[in-house]
Amino acid sequence: MQGPPSKKGLRVNDDITEDKIRLIDDSGENHGTVDLEKGLTMAKSAGLDLVEISPNAEPPVCKILDYGRFRYAAQKKASLAKKKQKTVEVKEIKLRPGIEKHDYDVKMRAVDKFLTQGDKVKITLRFRGREMAHQELGMDILKRVEADFLEQAKVEQAPKTEGRQIIMILSAK
Repeated sequence: MQGPPSKKGLRVNDDITEDKIRLIDDSGENHGTVDLEKGLTMAKSAGLDLVEISPNAEPPVCKILDYGRFRYAAQKKASLAKKKQKTVEVKEIKLRPGIEKHDYDVKMRAVDKFLTQGDKVKITLRFRGREMAHQELGMDILKRVEADFLEQAKVEQAPKTEGRQIIMILSAK
């Protein structure tokens, strides 16, 4: 008794090794358990292929169909699913503790644009020199960012200090 197919893909026609199979014809009618030879002759007479659909079943389920058309439809379905999926990127916005109002507004418009596109936003607030003595100023700015985007974003990672910078990650709701 042979296990599931060793090569990639489904076994077709002469590649099927089981003696007894459960046969489904091209119209979808179940013929029950039959000999492999009977299934192959039925497939040949219909001008189609005998394809092992479920190799792990006992006995394996085989279906009479056009294998080329079946593979083409499966390929189309897979490419359509791949086309529809969206990869979420992490965009980064860098701020400083002494940022002016207009500069802050420009950066927040960029954050807004990234969030509406469905991306995550990593906000990095970097301190230089003696600014490290006033980390509360940086935390105030990040709290302000959080308050500005309360409706449209959730904080995925709360503000956390890493060396000379504070990092916060926002994602769209």
